[in-house]
Amino acid sequence: MDQVLAIQKVQEKIKRSLEAQDYQNPDKSARILQEIYQDLSVFLAQGVDFKIVVDALDDSIFITDKDGVCLYVNPAHQRNTTILPEEVIGRKVSDIVEEGNLFTGGATLDVLKTQKKVFRLSTVQKTNPPSVGYAVGVPIFDQNSNLHQVVVSSRPILTLQSLQEDFGKFLAEANALDKSRENVRILENTESSKRLVGSSYTLQKVWNTIQMAAPTDATVLITGESGVGKEVVADEIHRLSKLSGKTFVKVNCASIPANLLESELFGYEKGAFSGANACGKQGLFEMANGGTLLLDEIGDMSMDLQVKLLRAIQNKEITRVGGTKPIKLDIRFIAATNSDLKRKIAEGTFRQDLYYRLNVIPIYIPPLRERLNDLDDLCRHFVEYFTEKHGRPFTLTEDQLAIMKQYTWPGNIRELENVIEYLTICASGTKEVADEMLRGLLDISQGDEVVTSTGTLSQSLENYEKSLIESVLRDASSLRDAGAKLGVNASTISRKIKQYGIDYPGAK
Repeated sequence: MDQVLAIQKVQEKIKRSLEAQDYQNPDKSARILQEIYQDLSVFLAQGVDFKIVVDALDDSIFITDKDGVCLYVNPAHQRNTTILPEEVIGRKVSDIVEEGNLFTGGATLDVLKTQKKVFRLSTVQKTNPPSVGYAVGVPIFDQNSNLHQVVVSSRPILTLQSLQEDFGKFLAEANALDKSRENVRILENTESSKRLVGSSYTLQKVWNTIQMAAPTDATVLITGESGVGKEVVADEIHRLSKLSGKTFVKVNCASIPANLLESELFGYEKGAFSGANACGKQGLFEMANGGTLLLDEIGDMSMDLQVKLLRAIQNKEITRVGGTKPIKLDIRFIAATNSDLKRKIAEGTFRQDLYYRLNVIPIYIPPLRERLNDLDDLCRHFVEYFTEKHGRPFTLTEDQLAIMKQYTWPGNIRELENVIEYLTICASGTKEVADEMLRGLLDISQGDEVVTSTGTLSQSLENYEKSLIESVLRDASSLRDAGAKLGVNASTISRKIKQYGIDYPGAK
């Protein structure tokens, strides 16, 4: 009985030593180890059989000689791994690992190689399914400091699979929360810079429809050219709805590859396809559940996915890819597109039944060229926003507003916003830019004739900048004089001359 109590005392101290490892306080750990050493010395004097101690442990113990031949495994090793002692005792660990049908990894081989204490993961192949454990290998040296034996203690991570599943669920929920917060932040950050601005009759019609539709749960289809503000209208619908405090998820169907869109929208179960997350994945529909879902560029969705979307809207439920259990939905759907869906229906690339399911509340946003009465308000709004954002005062003259009304604005409000930001930055604190800069930027000639641009905005800016510098240099007495007229220093003019290959023989 005394021996049993002594063994229990050693076990308790070993456990306490492991739990109390404190690398910030090595003296504390040393004291505990010293106590264990003293107790072991007493037990050795009393002839204590330490095999009894090892056999009573819950951890697996695996002992080899200096050549890696297994000498002993304790009963816990068999319980934890289902590997019988006769399957490993007398065999080289290297041979066992190479066969790979009992276990792989572990710490023995690394201890034999480094003759140092190591921590490793080990996979037991014999269990069904294979289990993972962590192992600690310790070298034992003889009196001549030569390697004598290797002792490996290990414990299976029995809850690894459940931990992975829980962690996967946690990641999915955290991801959903992040996306929810991200969309809320987008709405908050853009509400002051991207909102419906203007007082034209056509815009008032859009506003009236928004105010009538927002409080309901009816599906809304927003149409219009690229850059007219379809997302802004969707933001206003969500903001004025009873779901304004809920999740608002925005999905650009054109930005997600067609082969991934289904799994992104509906999610998938674990093992649904090769390369899938081992824990499955929550789809955007589930993330938006209880809130609002914007399906932007809906006209680019494939026909087979249109069928599943129609079913999801009609039945208010989805099924994950590779799953069988339906998931109930409570979502306010908003769809947006710059495509002519009726033409797509005639061409057979868009389902007519889905169109009617989406087109409950249609909202058409006219292009900027059809609502030029709003241009003054829009310019004023963007000038105020960008002067505050960049800290640079800037104003547009009446003549410049008149010039802008001559332009057709193919990029609509998005293009106008970019132009105003560019002009604000280029004003460089002078509050104004030359009319020639604006005309060059929009490719409008002096004769008030609208010229169709043949390049990108960046290319147009570069062409105009080169032309403007050449024009100023012709009348400037020096680079410093040219820089003063353009509001920049002479070194900038010199750099631009080299950049654009401007022929400048010298001061006039």
